[in-house]
Amino acid sequence: MTRRFLLAGAILMLGAIVLAPTAGGQKGDQRLSQMAKKIEIQRGLSEIERGCIECHAKNDPGRVHDWEGSLHARANVTCIDCHEALRTDADARDCPGTVKYPNLKISPVVTPTDCQGCHTLEAEEFLRSKHARTWEIINEEIQDPWARGMANEIERSTGCYVCHGSDVSSGELTAANWPNAGCGRLNPDGSRGTCVICHTAHRFSIAEARRPENCGQCHLGPDHPQDEIYFESKHGKRYLAEGHGWDFEAAPDAWEPSAHYTAPTCAVCHMAGVGPLATTHDVGERLKWETQAPLTVPNKDHDGEAAREQMTTVCTQCHSPRWASNYLERFDGAVDNYNENYFKPVQAIMNGLYDDGILTRWPVFDELIEFKFYEFWHHEGRRARMGAMMMGPDYAWWHGFYDLKICYHEIVALAEEAKARGHGSPVFVPGSGGENLTPADSPSLPGAWKNVPHLEGVPEAR
Repeated sequence: MTRRFLLAGAILMLGAIVLAPTAGGQKGDQRLSQMAKKIEIQRGLSEIERGCIECHAKNDPGRVHDWEGSLHARANVTCIDCHEALRTDADARDCPGTVKYPNLKISPVVTPTDCQGCHTLEAEEFLRSKHARTWEIINEEIQDPWARGMANEIERSTGCYVCHGSDVSSGELTAANWPNAGCGRLNPDGSRGTCVICHTAHRFSIAEARRPENCGQCHLGPDHPQDEIYFESKHGKRYLAEGHGWDFEAAPDAWEPSAHYTAPTCAVCHMAGVGPLATTHDVGERLKWETQAPLTVPNKDHDGEAAREQMTTVCTQCHSPRWASNYLERFDGAVDNYNENYFKPVQAIMNGLYDDGILTRWPVFDELIEFKFYEFWHHEGRRARMGAMMMGPDYAWWHGFYDLKICYHEIVALAEEAKARGHGSPVFVPGSGGENLTPADSPSLPGAWKNVPHLEGVPEAR
């Protein structure tokens, strides 16, 4: 290559004075150096780089156009910097446009490890976050029955894998696993996830990632409607009314309320370096509770109380301490209400049916009451908790606790019917092509929903 560039950190600013992040997500007050950074960018392109751009401009103009408008292009970061592969890489390939360079291999799979060369801290934070573990969460940590076979491959690849990520660790790219930009994707280099889930290739826009619509790619629908809840909230309404005039391009740790926006987006609360807090790419760092879990439990990846302190700090950038404290305390009450008055009693009903042999543990959704229980916590229960957290009263009540009450009654009725019959509804696996399984088949199949981490200390739920 004909150029050299040194990227010291994520922000390219000549003569910048950088403040170091300290433990606990707080911005540091110690200067790393009084010396200007040395950043050298030579603008000339090598023959290989020029060839990539010219070829893709003809055959893939949209991507080239995105790259031309990116900060990467301004810093002379080109196709080769992200896509060049070693000959020994599992995903190494020849490109039709580079046949005259026999030693050059490329890969279409760009991973957090590739990004980490320049964006070290961001990659480290992302890789420890739940975003990077979403494939593992459904396939290994909780052994989600949809991922384990209750949904067929085309249902998983067009649905689940789009957000949770697919497995391309072998380097073989098939119609089932590629293309995929799921945030927990298993990559050939051993890393997890992809940055383009939020920073769309090849523009990699920080402004796009900060807008709430970006998060709505995955966080929407009946089971985790954060997108809908946000746009119901006062925060979302202010964004809709005023967001066209906000500045989404400010540098990390310099993007502050009042100066750049008048109400928070998802990125502000969960990631932004506001006030004394440092920017983070670990989106769970400020959460006290696991509100996606069947039974709400404290944050498993961080100290819940320390996380609450950070979120309180976010709130108090605009609200008074009393306002923030009362609001978050009210949310804690909603969590306790869900746990004690809804989930635990219904869980006990389900446990009794399994223990008495009335329901089969596998397949998990062969009986209607199991669908109802799943929707009870996975849909209505999440909506109630998330609506209470994010200023979404319609989701906290009508789509949350109100629906929980109705579903509670339906589960009780189905449980009584099953007890009277001595078994649940006919044992059937939806999506299996009409193949029915008899109860005698069930014991020979793998156990499911056992030892769920979210249910530690609680009698087995399924």
